[in-house]
Amino acid sequence: MYDFVVVGVGPPGARFARRAAEEGYDVLALEKGRVGEPLACSGHVSTDVWEFTGEGAREELFQNEIYGARFHVDGPHSDAYPFYKREVASNVIDRVGLDRHLADLARDAGADVREEHTVTGVTEHRDRVAIVASGPEGTVEFEAKMVAGCDGPRSRVREELALPEPEEFLHGVLAFSDEADHEDFVDVHLTPPTFFAWRIPRGEAGVEYGLAAPPGVQVTKHFEELIDGYEIDVAHRCSGAIPIGPPDRVTTRRAFLVGDAAAQTKPFTGGGILYSMTSADHAAREIDPDRPTTLAAYEHAWRDDLEREQRLGRWIRRAYSLPEPVQRIGLGALSGEIGVHMDRPTSLVSMDHLKALLSRA
Repeated sequence: MYDFVVVGVGPPGARFARRAAEEGYDVLALEKGRVGEPLACSGHVSTDVWEFTGEGAREELFQNEIYGARFHVDGPHSDAYPFYKREVASNVIDRVGLDRHLADLARDAGADVREEHTVTGVTEHRDRVAIVASGPEGTVEFEAKMVAGCDGPRSRVREELALPEPEEFLHGVLAFSDEADHEDFVDVHLTPPTFFAWRIPRGEAGVEYGLAAPPGVQVTKHFEELIDGYEIDVAHRCSGAIPIGPPDRVTTRRAFLVGDAAAQTKPFTGGGILYSMTSADHAAREIDPDRPTTLAAYEHAWRDDLEREQRLGRWIRRAYSLPEPVQRIGLGALSGEIGVHMDRPTSLVSMDHLKALLSRA
């Protein structure tokens, strides 16, 4: 009988497994394949990511420094509206390496992390949860006081326990080219309906190209237009669902969701690495596997922390669908130095941002 079985060993699962193990709990973490594979998430993150990593992580995972973004209403050769900071705004990192680093930290803390274990069944009982998985040696069964569903946007735990789904799923596409690029700006294109496309320089690791849009939009067509506009060849393509909008409930009596499974993501970018690990910390801090009522404290804690950011993020996203002339006027008026944190829309009303705006005058 484990205290926790964690399903999924991406950033939220690895972070929760590590923190719970550090608290002395008996933790089993199951990953359906190899940790970090297949890649289905961008490696562009705020510098806050290093607060969640261990010694030597930056030297191992760092690829490039980013100071700002150029926004485009049209394709690669259209007018650019730059937004920038005087200090480093974000980093580009080895995304697969990050997952493996975080999983190693969980192992070091005492969690039992097992790869190649695909969870096929989750049954909740009054006093325990039963988990069935397919492993290298066949079907195996585990029991735990609680189960943590950290298994992504198409969560098996969420499905098995009939928890509500996120409000929507975007279709995201990533591809990479091999040419080295140490430029310190990303490019954002507001061409796909209701969302955007991007180009991220990754130093010696090459360049990342991506695009996301809701179901029904011709994502492949828009992505090909982006690639053709940059006149490059790409390889290593991957795609996946991006959950937006948390459901009303992410817990049952003995189960809870963290990360993409709970749509703990930024509505205006789809990113969720920092939000998910922050929520994992809340889970480890609030949940006692011997006291199911503590799950309510987790629900309250993560929503209280992220609700304002996600609400403001929705308003930012609405600007992606404004008429093109309005977008041009708005971007032209607002472009320049900013004091905004990429993970916190509330920083739009911060003293740092106010100082940056006043410095333009």
